[in-house]
Amino acid sequence: MKKILFLMVTMSMLILAKDIDTKEVLKNLDNSNWVIVDTRDTNEYNGWDLSNLGVNGHIKGATDFSYKWLDKENLSESNKKILKERVLEKNIKADKNIILYNTNKEKSEIVANYFRNLGIKNIYFYNLNSSEDYKLLPFESYQNYEMLVPASWVKDALNKKKAKVYEVSWGNLANAAIYLAGHIPEAPHINTDSIEPPPKWMLNTDENLIKFAESMGISKDDTIILYGDNVMASYRLAIVLKYIGVKDVRVLNGGLSAWQKEGYKLEIGNVKPTPIENFGSKTPINKKLIVDVEGAKKVLADNKKENVLVDIRSYNERIGKESGYSYMDRKGRIPGSVWGNSGTSSVTLENYRNIDNTMRNADEIINMWNNLGIDSNKNLTFFCGSGWRAAEVLFYSGVMGRNGNSLYSNGWMEWSEDKNNPVEKGRE
Repeated sequence: MKKILFLMVTMSMLILAKDIDTKEVLKNLDNSNWVIVDTRDTNEYNGWDLSNLGVNGHIKGATDFSYKWLDKENLSESNKKILKERVLEKNIKADKNIILYNTNKEKSEIVANYFRNLGIKNIYFYNLNSSEDYKLLPFESYQNYEMLVPASWVKDALNKKKAKVYEVSWGNLANAAIYLAGHIPEAPHINTDSIEPPPKWMLNTDENLIKFAESMGISKDDTIILYGDNVMASYRLAIVLKYIGVKDVRVLNGGLSAWQKEGYKLEIGNVKPTPIENFGSKTPINKKLIVDVEGAKKVLADNKKENVLVDIRSYNERIGKESGYSYMDRKGRIPGSVWGNSGTSSVTLENYRNIDNTMRNADEIINMWNNLGIDSNKNLTFFCGSGWRAAEVLFYSGVMGRNGNSLYSNGWMEWSEDKNNPVEKGRE
């Protein structure tokens, strides 16, 4: 009897979902009562044509909710809470008609079941593989989506010897347990101390940054892929490499986990880099990408307000409740800067990521900035405590096509160290 009741309930839920065609999708593109949701891999939403459809990106105006986010390993209690919040932010509600689209209906069904458990019943399925008339729909992608790469692209690039891949994390090999236990084949380990030496962990000199690149076998003309277990470290190095002039720097979207979820093999042990003698330039080529404390002050002094200093720290750091770092005593914020949000602590960035550590929907990032009074069309200089969180946000802004932004790399660490620099505290 229990099995019969279960089947009856399941069948009644399935009946609520109806298959629709391209004509119906087109008809409801601009209808506020309908929400179109891309349930594919996040990289496909961004712009990668992983299904060989002949189009890049997502249906114009569609939001995203990848079936991969519902993998069990992603569903910690904190992530479950974030997912529910994101559903509301994406305007996915019980009084809306929800179109789920994919190239595989079973994957959309995973998302549909999640939505049904939230009381969302008006669900429709659209299959991109049903016919080729999906090309009648408008598609859009991020201007520089290729900066963020899927694991399949990394694997192909390595097989064809088109790129060099590096694992990035804090600590020397003696402390790099995750790397030594298994890493992407051919990938040397990079200790972030190489670009920001202790005890202050501020950015190394230009000369030393170029020497570091040469020691790792990186030239300005290489295609470099960075990844790690902690994805933030990859973005930190990515911005530094772009600063010194590496033309093609990419980051594995989702980090080590993205590679593992594809079932690709890992290599055990240490891979030694092959040093080169000449990076290709004696000085950094993209000097405007990273600014020092004087550059940050120039941003603040811009009377036309075309340049904005954006604080990518937690709210408690922003108001001076905590410094966020054991080695930073001074608390507060830089007067004249604007809060850009980040996460709940100094080591998280959940407001800019999906729960699988891939880049969050760009429209949602821009909406968050708008709500915080940040105009994404202006020149934004991001800072945080020591450069990691701000570098990741800067990289995302580059993916989105905002190419005039920069990083105040030493951020609060440098600013707060000088007692002559003013500091504000408290709510704004």
